[in-house]
Amino acid sequence: MNANQGEQYSFYGLGLAPKLLELVDRMKFKTPTPIQYKAIPIAIAGQDIVGIAQTGTGKTLAFGLPMVQRLAPGLKRGLVLVPTRELALQVEETLNKVGQPLGLRTAVLIGGASMYNQVQALRRGPRIIVATPGRLLDHLGQGTIRLNDVSILVLDEADRMLDMGFAPQIEKILPHVPKDRQTMLFSATIPEKIVNIAARHMKLPVSVEIAPSGTAAKNVIQELFIIKKEEKSQLLIKLLEQYRGTVLLFSRTKRGAARITRGLRSLNLSAAEIHADRSMAQRREALEGFKTGKYRILVATDIAARGIDVKGIELVINYDLPDDAENYVHRIGRTGRAGYEGRAISFATPEQRGDVRSIESVMKKTLPIVRHPDIRSADFYAPVVRSFGPRRRRRR
Repeated sequence: MNANQGEQYSFYGLGLAPKLLELVDRMKFKTPTPIQYKAIPIAIAGQDIVGIAQTGTGKTLAFGLPMVQRLAPGLKRGLVLVPTRELALQVEETLNKVGQPLGLRTAVLIGGASMYNQVQALRRGPRIIVATPGRLLDHLGQGTIRLNDVSILVLDEADRMLDMGFAPQIEKILPHVPKDRQTMLFSATIPEKIVNIAARHMKLPVSVEIAPSGTAAKNVIQELFIIKKEEKSQLLIKLLEQYRGTVLLFSRTKRGAARITRGLRSLNLSAAEIHADRSMAQRREALEGFKTGKYRILVATDIAARGIDVKGIELVINYDLPDDAENYVHRIGRTGRAGYEGRAISFATPEQRGDVRSIESVMKKTLPIVRHPDIRSADFYAPVVRSFGPRRRRRR
């Protein structure tokens, strides 16, 4: 079956129980996304899955609906591992919507939040646990949780977890989970590390690939400005005057994000920042404020490249290009979600020719270069050509 046929079908042909079909209908989901259409029947059958799909394609329900259906009749539990606190909160919120009506409590275990409150939540017997690897290991170390009754394990945004250095923690967690389990691994890209995890920890996984690895969201118009570093702030102001909707802006560093946010606020623009130096409460307030319209602009480091599920983001601005070319795909995937059109604008300085080429290589697409009439543009520096011929002997 062609993945793109998902739009022609409803959730009714996927093996979901009537109660879940009612819930999906109540949530106003009429047709499954391609990843949902292909993954749900396989997951309901209990098979291991490696699901590859770009961000914003409905992966949470692709594993969440089958997980709830398979857990509801018994006493086993589900565990979802995610890379960031923000993503954990959003995944838990979605799973709670479909799990609670069937009597399945959820709990979220993340750093920066009260251990005491999390222990109390665990004592209430949640059937689905959503956790970041570090905090889950804290609970395992303190004996506040056991994973011997987990029958379904999900590694969500697996490539991002590995990029963030969570591989050692994941390797420590897996021995606590029974080998006789269903494992579902979801990712936007499929680097070699993920292939290795699938080979060592999964049972004949079915591969479900909706878009080629590294494919950017198809509804996103992409543009590239080549400018000198000192022109960035002026171009940003011009773009914020041109585009009046919500803006997610990426900075490479925490210090840069704070500086940009201060500059925007000095112009009476409503902006918030979200990065690793902000407390959990500050990050949550910034994200909620962005969702509700209190803040028009959210300035973030790559911690927010995944985990921000906000509908209707008009524009993503890469004020700084990412260190890792694959993160470009995740960043711009925050706009153009759920069928809406979005726009992604990136700033590159003249010496960043190689970084842009790396991004284009990942996406297998050339970024269109544009110029702004009011801002002085630049060009990439010509690559240095080194001669390896015989050296001339210097005269003494």
